[in-house]
Amino acid sequence: MDEKLSRKLRILADAAKYDASCSSSGAPKRKADVGGLGSTVGSGICHAYTPDGRCVSLLKILLTNYCLFDCAYCVNRRSSNVKRAKFSVDEVVTLTVEFYKRNYIEGLFLSSGIIRSPDYTMEQMLLVAKKLRRDHGFRGYIHLKTIPEASPWLIEEAGLWADRLSINLELPTETSLERLAPEKDGASIESAMAQMFERIEEAREERRHFSPAGQTTQMIVGADETTDQDVLRTSAKLYGHYDMKRVYYSAFSPIPDSSAILPLKSPPLMRESRLYQADWLLRYYGFNVDEIASGGEQGMLDLDVDPKLAWALKNRHLFPVDVNRAEREMLLRVPGLGARAVDKIVVARKHTTLRLEDVARLTSGLKRARPFLITADHHPKAKLDRLDLRERLIEKPEQLSMFV
Repeated sequence: MDEKLSRKLRILADAAKYDASCSSSGAPKRKADVGGLGSTVGSGICHAYTPDGRCVSLLKILLTNYCLFDCAYCVNRRSSNVKRAKFSVDEVVTLTVEFYKRNYIEGLFLSSGIIRSPDYTMEQMLLVAKKLRRDHGFRGYIHLKTIPEASPWLIEEAGLWADRLSINLELPTETSLERLAPEKDGASIESAMAQMFERIEEAREERRHFSPAGQTTQMIVGADETTDQDVLRTSAKLYGHYDMKRVYYSAFSPIPDSSAILPLKSPPLMRESRLYQADWLLRYYGFNVDEIASGGEQGMLDLDVDPKLAWALKNRHLFPVDVNRAEREMLLRVPGLGARAVDKIVVARKHTTLRLEDVARLTSGLKRARPFLITADHHPKAKLDRLDLRERLIEKPEQLSMFV
Protein backbone atom coordinates (compact mmCIF):
# COMPACT_ATOMS: atom_id res chain seq x y z
CA MET A 1 0.00 0.00 0.00
CA ASP A 2 1.44 3.37 -0.96
CA GLU A 3 2.02 6.02 1.70
CA LYS A 4 -0.74 8.33 0.46
CA LEU A 5 -3.38 5.63 0.67
CA SER A 6 -2.00 4.45 4.02
CA ARG A 7 -2.35 7.97 5.42
CA LYS A 8 -5.95 8.18 4.25
CA LEU A 9 -6.69 4.84 5.86
CA ARG A 10 -5.23 5.90 9.20
CA ILE A 11 -7.30 9.09 9.24
CA LEU A 12 -10.59 7.64 8.00
CA ALA A 13 -10.47 4.45 10.05
CA ASP A 14 -9.85 6.51 13.17
CA ALA A 15 -12.66 8.91 12.23
CA ALA A 16 -15.09 5.96 11.95
CA LYS A 17 -14.49 4.71 15.50
CA TYR A 18 -17.25 6.89 16.93
CA ASP A 19 -19.95 4.99 15.06
CA ALA A 20 -21.14 2.15 17.29
CA SER A 21 -23.68 0.62 14.89
CA CYS A 22 -21.24 -1.81 13.31
CA SER A 23 -22.61 -5.35 13.35
CA SER A 24 -23.19 -7.96 10.68
CA SER A 25 -25.83 -9.90 12.61
CA GLY A 26 -28.91 -10.65 10.55
CA ALA A 27 -27.19 -10.92 7.19
CA PRO A 28 -28.17 -14.00 5.17
CA LYS A 29 -25.69 -16.83 4.73
CA ARG A 30 -23.99 -16.28 1.39
CA LYS A 31 -20.84 -17.50 -0.34
CA ALA A 32 -19.08 -16.28 -3.45
CA ASP A 33 -19.71 -17.76 -6.87
CA VAL A 34 -16.83 -19.21 -8.86
CA GLY A 35 -14.43 -16.34 -9.57
CA GLY A 36 -16.03 -14.13 -6.90
CA LEU A 37 -14.89 -13.52 -3.36
CA GLY A 38 -16.19 -13.02 0.17
CA SER A 39 -18.83 -14.62 2.35
CA THR A 40 -20.92 -13.79 5.39
CA VAL A 41 -20.13 -17.04 7.13
CA GLY A 42 -16.34 -17.09 7.28
CA SER A 43 -14.03 -16.57 10.22
CA GLY A 44 -11.35 -13.95 10.79
CA ILE A 45 -10.54 -11.03 13.09
CA CYS A 46 -13.31 -10.74 15.67
CA HIS A 47 -15.26 -7.53 15.18
CA ALA A 48 -18.85 -8.51 14.35
CA TYR A 49 -21.10 -11.55 14.23
CA THR A 50 -22.78 -13.56 11.48
CA PRO A 51 -26.35 -14.89 11.93
CA ASP A 52 -25.01 -18.21 13.24
CA GLY A 53 -22.88 -16.47 15.87
CA ARG A 54 -19.44 -16.65 14.24
CA CYS A 55 -17.09 -13.70 14.57
CA VAL A 56 -16.12 -11.86 11.40
CA SER A 57 -14.18 -8.70 10.74
CA LEU A 58 -15.36 -5.60 8.96
CA LEU A 59 -13.34 -2.86 7.35
CA LYS A 60 -14.88 0.12 9.13
CA ILE A 61 -14.06 3.44 7.47
CA LEU A 62 -15.45 6.75 6.34
CA LEU A 63 -15.48 7.63 2.66
CA THR A 64 -14.41 11.08 3.87
CA ASN A 65 -14.32 13.09 7.07
CA TYR A 66 -14.88 16.37 5.26
CA CYS A 67 -18.39 17.55 6.09
CA LEU A 68 -20.73 20.40 5.19
CA PHE A 69 -22.54 20.10 8.53
CA ASP A 70 -21.36 21.60 11.81
CA CYS A 71 -22.92 19.33 14.45
CA ALA A 72 -21.56 20.42 17.83
CA TYR A 73 -20.87 16.89 19.12
CA CYS A 74 -19.07 15.59 16.02
CA VAL A 75 -15.29 15.49 15.75
CA ASN A 76 -15.63 15.77 11.96
CA ARG A 77 -17.86 18.84 12.01
CA ARG A 78 -17.20 21.59 9.49
CA SER A 79 -15.44 23.86 12.02
CA SER A 80 -13.29 21.10 13.55
CA ASN A 81 -9.53 21.38 13.26
CA VAL A 82 -8.80 17.74 12.41
CA LYS A 83 -6.76 16.13 9.68
CA ARG A 84 -8.96 15.54 6.64
CA ALA A 85 -8.91 12.93 3.93
CA LYS A 86 -11.14 11.52 1.21
CA PHE A 87 -11.12 8.15 -0.49
CA SER A 88 -12.11 7.72 -4.09
CA VAL A 89 -14.67 5.03 -4.87
CA ASP A 90 -11.99 2.84 -6.44
CA GLU A 91 -9.71 3.21 -3.41
CA VAL A 92 -12.38 1.86 -1.06
CA VAL A 93 -13.12 -0.98 -3.46
CA THR A 94 -9.43 -1.84 -3.74
CA LEU A 95 -8.88 -1.75 0.03
CA THR A 96 -11.88 -4.00 0.63
CA VAL A 97 -10.83 -6.53 -2.01
CA GLU A 98 -7.16 -6.58 -1.00
CA PHE A 99 -7.90 -6.80 2.73
CA TYR A 100 -10.30 -9.65 2.04
CA LYS A 101 -7.71 -11.54 0.00
CA ARG A 102 -5.29 -11.23 2.95
CA ASN A 103 -7.97 -12.63 5.27
CA TYR A 104 -8.05 -9.39 7.28
CA ILE A 105 -11.78 -8.81 6.78
CA GLU A 106 -15.03 -10.45 5.74
CA GLY A 107 -17.02 -7.31 5.01
CA LEU A 108 -17.30 -3.54 4.83
CA PHE A 109 -18.92 -0.91 7.04
CA LEU A 110 -18.96 2.40 5.16
CA SER A 111 -20.08 5.78 6.43
CA SER A 112 -19.17 9.32 5.39
CA GLY A 113 -19.21 12.99 6.10
CA ILE A 114 -21.34 15.05 3.70
CA ILE A 115 -19.43 16.51 0.77
CA ARG A 116 -20.82 18.66 -2.08
CA SER A 117 -24.35 17.49 -1.30
CA PRO A 118 -26.18 14.62 0.41
CA ASP A 119 -27.05 13.16 -3.02
CA TYR A 120 -23.45 13.27 -4.25
CA THR A 121 -22.17 11.59 -1.07
CA MET A 122 -24.84 8.90 -1.11
CA GLU A 123 -24.14 8.21 -4.77
CA GLN A 124 -20.43 7.72 -4.06
CA MET A 125 -21.15 5.24 -1.27
CA LEU A 126 -23.65 3.45 -3.47
CA LEU A 127 -21.04 3.11 -6.21
CA VAL A 128 -18.65 1.41 -3.78
CA ALA A 129 -21.20 -1.30 -2.97
CA LYS A 130 -22.24 -1.67 -6.61
CA LYS A 131 -18.67 -2.08 -7.85
CA LEU A 132 -17.83 -4.61 -5.16
CA ARG A 133 -20.86 -6.72 -5.99
CA ARG A 134 -20.98 -6.31 -9.75
CA ASP A 135 -17.33 -5.94 -10.78
CA HIS A 136 -15.63 -8.14 -8.18
CA GLY A 137 -18.32 -10.66 -7.32
CA PHE A 138 -17.98 -9.71 -3.64
CA ARG A 139 -20.41 -11.74 -1.55
CA GLY A 140 -19.28 -10.58 1.88
CA TYR A 141 -21.26 -8.37 4.22
CA ILE A 142 -21.82 -4.70 3.31
CA HIS A 143 -23.32 -2.17 5.71
CA LEU A 144 -23.96 1.33 4.34
CA LYS A 145 -24.64 4.27 6.62
CA THR A 146 -27.23 6.14 4.57
CA ILE A 147 -27.86 9.86 4.48
CA PRO A 148 -31.45 10.87 5.29
CA GLU A 149 -31.23 14.11 3.32
CA ALA A 150 -30.38 12.19 0.13
CA SER A 151 -32.97 11.47 -2.55
CA PRO A 152 -35.21 8.49 -1.70
CA TRP A 153 -34.33 6.69 -4.95
CA LEU A 154 -30.62 6.69 -3.99
CA ILE A 155 -31.38 5.14 -0.62
CA GLU A 156 -33.60 2.57 -2.31
CA GLU A 157 -30.85 1.63 -4.76
CA ALA A 158 -28.39 1.29 -1.88
CA GLY A 159 -30.63 -1.38 -0.39
CA LEU A 160 -30.25 -3.46 -3.56
CA TRP A 161 -26.51 -3.86 -2.96
CA ALA A 162 -26.12 -3.68 0.84
CA ASP A 163 -26.96 -6.27 3.48
CA ARG A 164 -27.90 -3.62 5.99
CA LEU A 165 -28.71 0.08 5.85
CA SER A 166 -28.69 2.41 8.81
CA ILE A 167 -29.49 6.03 9.52
CA ASN A 168 -28.22 7.63 12.70
CA LEU A 169 -30.91 9.34 14.72
CA GLU A 170 -27.96 11.11 16.37
CA LEU A 171 -29.79 12.41 19.46
CA PRO A 172 -32.80 11.07 21.36
CA THR A 173 -35.06 14.14 21.19
CA GLU A 174 -35.98 16.72 18.58
CA THR A 175 -35.06 19.46 21.07
CA SER A 176 -31.54 18.07 21.41
CA LEU A 177 -31.16 17.83 17.64
CA GLU A 178 -32.27 21.42 17.13
CA ARG A 179 -29.81 22.61 19.76
CA LEU A 180 -26.73 20.56 18.85
CA ALA A 181 -27.26 19.79 15.14
CA PRO A 182 -29.55 22.52 13.74
CA GLU A 183 -28.70 21.62 10.12
CA LYS A 184 -30.28 18.20 10.61
CA ASP A 185 -34.00 17.56 10.62
CA GLY A 186 -35.52 14.89 12.87
CA ALA A 187 -38.59 14.62 10.66
CA SER A 188 -36.43 13.89 7.60
CA ILE A 189 -34.50 11.23 9.50
CA GLU A 190 -37.67 9.44 10.59
CA SER A 191 -39.18 9.80 7.12
CA ALA A 192 -36.14 8.02 5.66
CA MET A 193 -36.46 5.30 8.32
CA ALA A 194 -40.13 4.83 7.40
CA GLN A 195 -39.23 4.59 3.71
CA MET A 196 -36.62 1.92 4.42
CA PHE A 197 -39.03 -0.01 6.63
CA GLU A 198 -41.64 -0.07 3.84
CA ARG A 199 -39.14 -1.22 1.21
CA ILE A 200 -37.69 -3.91 3.48
CA GLU A 201 -41.17 -5.26 4.20
CA GLU A 202 -42.08 -5.24 0.51
CA ALA A 203 -38.88 -7.08 -0.39
CA ARG A 204 -39.53 -9.75 2.22
CA GLU A 205 -43.02 -10.36 0.91
CA GLU A 206 -41.74 -10.53 -2.66
CA ARG A 207 -38.65 -12.54 -1.67
CA ARG A 208 -36.16 -10.21 -3.27
CA HIS A 209 -32.98 -8.57 -1.99
CA PHE A 210 -33.32 -5.26 -0.21
CA SER A 211 -31.27 -4.71 2.93
CA PRO A 212 -32.06 -8.25 4.14
CA ALA A 213 -30.46 -7.64 7.55
CA GLY A 214 -32.86 -4.74 8.14
CA GLN A 215 -31.96 -1.31 9.47
CA THR A 216 -30.27 0.00 12.60
CA THR A 217 -29.63 3.37 14.16
CA GLN A 218 -27.46 5.04 16.79
CA MET A 219 -28.01 7.64 19.49
CA ILE A 220 -25.39 9.67 21.32
CA VAL A 221 -25.88 9.54 25.08
CA GLY A 222 -24.65 12.15 27.51
CA ALA A 223 -24.24 15.10 25.15
CA ASP A 224 -27.25 16.79 26.74
CA GLU A 225 -29.60 16.44 29.71
CA THR A 226 -31.90 13.80 28.20
CA THR A 227 -32.75 11.13 30.78
CA ASP A 228 -32.37 7.41 30.27
CA GLN A 229 -36.15 7.11 30.40
CA ASP A 230 -36.53 9.47 27.45
CA VAL A 231 -33.73 7.69 25.56
CA LEU A 232 -35.56 4.38 26.01
CA ARG A 233 -38.89 5.92 25.00
CA THR A 234 -37.30 6.95 21.72
CA SER A 235 -35.87 3.45 21.26
CA ALA A 236 -39.24 1.83 21.96
CA LYS A 237 -40.83 4.06 19.33
CA LEU A 238 -38.17 3.14 16.76
CA TYR A 239 -38.59 -0.57 17.42
CA GLY A 240 -42.36 -0.30 17.23
CA HIS A 241 -42.74 2.00 14.22
CA TYR A 242 -39.85 0.96 11.99
CA ASP A 243 -38.99 -2.60 13.08
CA MET A 244 -35.49 -1.40 13.92
CA LYS A 245 -33.14 -4.36 14.27
CA ARG A 246 -30.97 -2.61 16.81
CA VAL A 247 -30.59 0.75 18.46
CA TYR A 248 -26.99 1.45 19.40
CA TYR A 249 -26.00 3.77 22.24
CA SER A 250 -22.76 5.70 22.01
CA ALA A 251 -21.50 7.52 25.10
CA PHE A 252 -20.59 11.12 24.28
CA SER A 253 -16.86 11.65 24.10
CA PRO A 254 -15.43 15.18 24.54
CA ILE A 255 -13.74 16.43 21.39
CA PRO A 256 -11.02 19.02 20.76
CA ASP A 257 -12.11 22.67 20.48
CA SER A 258 -15.66 21.70 21.41
CA SER A 259 -18.61 24.03 21.80
CA ALA A 260 -19.31 25.55 25.21
CA ILE A 261 -22.78 23.96 25.14
CA LEU A 262 -21.28 20.47 25.40
CA PRO A 263 -20.32 18.75 28.67
CA LEU A 264 -16.66 18.78 29.62
CA LYS A 265 -16.49 15.06 30.34
CA SER A 266 -18.04 11.82 29.16
CA PRO A 267 -20.95 10.22 31.02
CA PRO A 268 -20.06 7.17 33.12
CA LEU A 269 -19.33 4.27 30.78
CA MET A 270 -21.65 2.18 32.93
CA ARG A 271 -24.55 4.33 31.72
CA GLU A 272 -24.06 3.05 28.19
CA SER A 273 -23.92 -0.53 29.48
CA ARG A 274 -27.11 -0.14 31.52
CA LEU A 275 -28.92 1.27 28.49
CA TYR A 276 -27.96 -1.79 26.45
CA GLN A 277 -29.26 -4.05 29.23
CA ALA A 278 -32.48 -2.02 29.42
CA ASP A 279 -32.82 -2.24 25.64
CA TRP A 280 -32.58 -6.03 25.96
CA LEU A 281 -35.40 -5.99 28.52
CA LEU A 282 -37.54 -3.97 26.11
CA ARG A 283 -37.00 -6.31 23.20
CA TYR A 284 -36.90 -9.76 24.79
CA TYR A 285 -38.24 -9.69 28.33
CA GLY A 286 -41.61 -7.98 28.10
CA PHE A 287 -40.75 -4.86 30.11
CA ASN A 288 -42.02 -1.42 29.15
CA VAL A 289 -40.04 1.79 29.48
CA ASP A 290 -41.74 3.07 32.64
CA GLU A 291 -41.22 -0.25 34.42
CA ILE A 292 -37.52 -0.21 33.60
CA ALA A 293 -37.13 3.44 34.62
CA SER A 294 -38.92 2.81 37.93
CA GLY A 295 -35.87 0.84 39.07
CA GLY A 296 -33.82 4.03 39.10
CA GLU A 297 -34.40 7.60 40.23
CA GLN A 298 -35.59 10.68 38.32
CA GLY A 299 -35.57 8.94 34.96
CA MET A 300 -31.99 7.65 35.26
CA LEU A 301 -31.06 3.97 35.47
CA ASP A 302 -29.31 2.67 38.56
CA LEU A 303 -25.60 2.43 37.74
CA ASP A 304 -24.85 -0.01 40.57
CA VAL A 305 -27.21 -2.84 39.60
CA ASP A 306 -28.61 -4.10 36.32
CA PRO A 307 -32.09 -2.81 35.34
CA LYS A 308 -33.89 -6.10 35.95
CA LEU A 309 -32.49 -6.47 39.45
CA ALA A 310 -33.22 -2.81 40.17
CA TRP A 311 -36.86 -3.34 39.17
CA ALA A 312 -37.16 -6.54 41.22
CA LEU A 313 -35.74 -4.89 44.34
CA LYS A 314 -38.40 -2.16 44.10
CA ASN A 315 -41.15 -4.72 43.49
CA ARG A 316 -40.35 -7.29 46.17
CA HIS A 317 -44.07 -7.76 46.82
CA LEU A 318 -44.29 -9.67 43.51
CA PHE A 319 -41.71 -12.21 44.66
CA PRO A 320 -40.77 -14.97 45.28
CA VAL A 321 -42.24 -16.82 42.30
CA ASP A 322 -42.60 -20.57 42.05
CA VAL A 323 -40.51 -22.01 39.21
CA ASN A 324 -42.88 -24.97 39.03
CA ARG A 325 -46.02 -22.87 38.56
CA ALA A 326 -45.26 -19.31 37.49
CA GLU A 327 -46.08 -18.06 33.99
CA ARG A 328 -43.17 -17.70 31.60
CA GLU A 329 -43.72 -13.91 31.52
CA MET A 330 -43.13 -13.68 35.27
CA LEU A 331 -40.12 -15.98 35.23
CA LEU A 332 -38.54 -13.67 32.67
CA ARG A 333 -38.62 -10.94 35.32
CA VAL A 334 -36.59 -12.93 37.82
CA PRO A 335 -33.02 -11.53 38.15
CA GLY A 336 -30.45 -14.02 36.97
CA LEU A 337 -32.79 -15.93 34.66
CA GLY A 338 -32.19 -15.34 30.96
CA ALA A 339 -34.73 -16.17 28.27
CA ARG A 340 -33.00 -19.45 27.40
CA ALA A 341 -32.92 -20.54 31.04
CA VAL A 342 -36.61 -19.73 31.42
CA ASP A 343 -37.49 -21.79 28.35
CA LYS A 344 -35.48 -24.71 29.73
CA ILE A 345 -37.31 -24.39 33.06
CA VAL A 346 -40.71 -24.39 31.35
CA VAL A 347 -39.82 -27.57 29.46
CA ALA A 348 -38.19 -29.33 32.41
CA ARG A 349 -41.06 -28.75 34.86
CA LYS A 350 -43.42 -30.64 32.56
CA HIS A 351 -41.53 -33.79 33.46
CA THR A 352 -40.47 -33.25 37.08
CA THR A 353 -40.88 -30.99 40.09
CA LEU A 354 -37.86 -28.72 40.05
CA ARG A 355 -35.56 -28.37 43.04
CA LEU A 356 -32.92 -25.70 43.59
CA GLU A 357 -30.15 -27.92 42.26
CA ASP A 358 -32.17 -28.43 39.06
CA VAL A 359 -32.39 -24.67 38.54
CA ALA A 360 -28.65 -24.37 39.18
CA ARG A 361 -28.04 -26.71 36.23
CA LEU A 362 -30.20 -24.54 33.98
CA THR A 363 -28.74 -21.10 34.74
CA SER A 364 -25.42 -19.60 35.76
CA GLY A 365 -27.26 -16.74 37.50
CA LEU A 366 -28.58 -18.65 40.51
CA LYS A 367 -26.93 -16.30 43.02
CA ARG A 368 -29.10 -13.41 41.83
CA ALA A 369 -32.16 -15.57 41.22
CA ARG A 370 -32.18 -17.45 44.52
CA PRO A 371 -33.85 -14.78 46.72
CA PHE A 372 -36.66 -14.40 44.17
CA LEU A 373 -37.49 -18.08 43.53
CA ILE A 374 -39.46 -20.86 45.17
CA THR A 375 -38.55 -24.45 44.36
CA ALA A 376 -39.69 -27.73 45.86
CA ASP A 377 -36.96 -27.45 48.52
CA HIS A 378 -36.42 -23.67 48.75
CA HIS A 379 -38.67 -20.86 50.06
CA PRO A 380 -36.76 -17.59 50.62
CA LYS A 381 -39.50 -15.23 51.82
CA ALA A 382 -37.43 -13.99 54.77
CA LYS A 383 -34.44 -13.20 52.55
CA LEU A 384 -36.49 -10.78 50.45
CA ASP A 385 -37.05 -8.61 53.53
CA ARG A 386 -33.35 -8.20 54.25
CA LEU A 387 -32.25 -4.57 54.30
CA ASP A 388 -28.87 -5.55 52.88
CA LEU A 389 -30.24 -7.64 50.01
CA ARG A 390 -29.25 -5.05 47.40
CA GLU A 391 -25.65 -4.89 48.65
CA ARG A 392 -25.38 -8.66 48.78
CA LEU A 393 -26.49 -8.97 45.15
CA ILE A 394 -24.33 -6.24 43.64
CA GLU A 395 -21.84 -7.94 41.34
CA LYS A 396 -18.21 -7.02 41.12
CA PRO A 397 -17.52 -5.07 37.86
CA GLU A 398 -15.93 -7.88 35.89
CA GLN A 399 -18.13 -8.44 32.86
CA LEU A 400 -21.72 -7.35 32.32
CA SER A 401 -24.14 -9.83 30.87
CA MET A 402 -26.74 -8.88 28.27
CA PHE A 403 -28.68 -12.01 29.18
CA VAL A 404 -30.14 -10.66 32.39
